[in-house]
Amino acid sequence: MEKNGLITLDNVNIPKWNELPNVDLYLDQVVTYINKTLSELVFLLPSNDKKENQLITKTMINNYVKNNLIEAPVKKKYSKTQCAKIFVICILKQVYSMNDIAKLINIALENTKIEQAYDSFCNHFKQALVYVYNNKTESGDIKPNNDRKYLLKAVLISCCYKIYTQNIINLK
Repeated sequence: MEKNGLITLDNVNIPKWNELPNVDLYLDQVVTYINKTLSELVFLLPSNDKKENQLITKTMINNYVKNNLIEAPVKKKYSKTQCAKIFVICILKQVYSMNDIAKLINIALENTKIEQAYDSFCNHFKQALVYVYNNKTESGDIKPNNDRKYLLKAVLISCCYKIYTQNIINLK
């Protein structure tokens, strides 16, 4: 993901539905798979502590099951559907509460099969990353010292999108 010390989007991909494992996974396998897949994203702060450098943990997944964000595992194994939902949760939890995420997932699945909704999520996430990062520089590289004006604009845009999304959630 780094090129000459600059962050690029070349390797940032969330696996699409057909790229998710076709076999059910144990909890440890799900945690490893998702953390490894999302490690290219900038959500993780630099740290030497392995536990601190994880986007998802076994405890988090157990809480998602307890709070009905994902279905309970069958025979201690998690399905493709559950893995897809965990990917979505990992990304959305950066901004939204668990209650909001549950509502957003339900909205997305109202009239759409999970395969289509999940692939749409992956495509739109990648497009949004490219849009935000490419609006900063022509090459898509993000420099460690972004200028403050663009940072302010990005913060305000994210707030506006959050307000918009909150209004949609409140209508449901």
